[in-house]
Amino acid sequence: MKKLLLLLAIVIVSSLDAMTLPITGSVYDETGTPLPGVTIVEKGTTNGALTDKNGKYSITVKDAGSTLVFSFVGFQTEEIRVGKKQQINVILYTDVQQLQEVVLEDDASSSALRKRLNATGAVSRAAGPSYMVSEPYPFHNTESYDAIEENIFHKSVDKPLSTFSIDVDAASYSNLRRFLHMGQLPPKEAVRIEEMINYFHYDYEGPKDDKPFAIHTAKTKAPWNEDHLLVKIGIQGKKLEMEELPPSNIVFLLDVSGSMDAPNKLPLLVSSLKMLVNELRPRDKVSIVVYAGAAGLVLPPTDGGDKATIIEALENLEAGGSTAGGAGIHLAYKVAKVNFVAGGNNRVILATDGDFNVGASSNGEMQRLIEEKREEGVFLTVLGFGMGNYKDSKMGTLADKGNGNYAYIDNILEAKKVLVTEFGGTLFTIAKDVKIQVEFNPNVVQAYRLIGYENRKLNDEDFNDDKKDAGELGSGHTVTALYEIIPVGVKSEFTKDVDDLKYQTQAIAGNMDELLTVKFRYKAPAGNTSQLIERVVPNDKQPDEDENLNWAATVASFGMVLRDSEFKGDLTFSKVLQMAHQSAGTDEFGYRAEFINLVNIANRIQ
Repeated sequence: MKKLLLLLAIVIVSSLDAMTLPITGSVYDETGTPLPGVTIVEKGTTNGALTDKNGKYSITVKDAGSTLVFSFVGFQTEEIRVGKKQQINVILYTDVQQLQEVVLEDDASSSALRKRLNATGAVSRAAGPSYMVSEPYPFHNTESYDAIEENIFHKSVDKPLSTFSIDVDAASYSNLRRFLHMGQLPPKEAVRIEEMINYFHYDYEGPKDDKPFAIHTAKTKAPWNEDHLLVKIGIQGKKLEMEELPPSNIVFLLDVSGSMDAPNKLPLLVSSLKMLVNELRPRDKVSIVVYAGAAGLVLPPTDGGDKATIIEALENLEAGGSTAGGAGIHLAYKVAKVNFVAGGNNRVILATDGDFNVGASSNGEMQRLIEEKREEGVFLTVLGFGMGNYKDSKMGTLADKGNGNYAYIDNILEAKKVLVTEFGGTLFTIAKDVKIQVEFNPNVVQAYRLIGYENRKLNDEDFNDDKKDAGELGSGHTVTALYEIIPVGVKSEFTKDVDDLKYQTQAIAGNMDELLTVKFRYKAPAGNTSQLIERVVPNDKQPDEDENLNWAATVASFGMVLRDSEFKGDLTFSKVLQMAHQSAGTDEFGYRAEFINLVNIANRIQ
């Protein structure tokens, strides 16, 4: 009897050990202050979590033998075995040496670069091969970014219309996070404020009619200038359930050249795409095209249900050789066209560090090819990886012209966000060529400026031109834009007088009830004719209580300080940090807590 009971006890204990275990807890610094944005990883896996604004976290691990790794920039990494604990509270202690080393000059000397890599230790030691790692950084930095000429104020009486294309890309945010985790402020050209704003989810109500998106507006005082107004224009795309999503014909176009031979490039790429493969259905098909010295098909079209075959092909990839990007793109589109699914999601997913240096590599030539294939119904998504030779400007152009989006993957949690959490928005377009045109009422608006979207501006006449390409909206995606407005009667250094016109008058109708009118144009994914929606923002003088606007304003403020904007007023990193704590609101995935962490880092190294 005793032997039977002992055997039963062993079976029960073994069963408990085999079960997944939910773990919760909090992370503090040595003063007892909660730490938001701390990375928690189950060692040896891609399973991770972040602490929220109160330093709390939750994670489900494989079993009692799992080890949790806690890491935070500027703090010593802690490893704790789970054992029988269901709640694990952790204190992280400051790593003084690393905090001193992260304040670096911008030159690219080898000694400074080595120090910069050491400063990533608080992240890399915990993260394993899929996170930012301190591998040898190239001692020549050839990263490239398009110049940004910040939008200025326009007098509404002279220029009443503002026209631009929507943008759901968020690559700039994760890229600048990479710089901050390395202990340096990002280049100003790498800071695109609209992509920072649109990195975050906003609690917008979805459409209640047959339209693919709903429109939301709100206004408040600009946090950097209380005499100015800040107006939000928000779009919420209709979210399609998995069973509603059309079948996919996806071609992975993967850069396996020598420049991808680093742990935060090809290995992270493979880990990222494995997560995407796990989201696919049997009716989806995947092909894999690779390019290095030459381009080749390494996996013919394979059912999404055959995950083992797809994952095996990914795990067999190795980096080496030059970068025949042009040949790879041609082959990928050829494969996509041969396997085209009418009414489906036909898409090439390009994953690279952007270093195309052999063959048809000019932006102009690739742009023409991608535009041609876009019109044939094959869209392009671009995933960027790595650092040192990262070509942000080239990849942004390719995604824009390919009716797709562009994301920068700096760690496995970002891959999960883009390819799992936002799976539908990343891969399934619900509206294309979405344009916004705002007409300002000169009776109440003296001047205005669009915050961000500098590379998305359109001519006013482009709004009604259905041949003009614009941005795409994916399933469940949100898009937010902000305008700063100088009301009539407010004196401002940003408005300049010009001589009176000789040949025309500036007569203005007497409407005082409306602040502005927003017009939207969009097409169905397979359509050629746009549809029009209009919304009026009333001039009711009262600021709106809008949590979405408050958070978007906070993120925009951070971008303005990073860019040292001439319009930032008295904004500082410290003030942005205070705003972030006040406006964080609901933070389901910990992204806002991580934002607070990034502002903290920027404040330390400024």
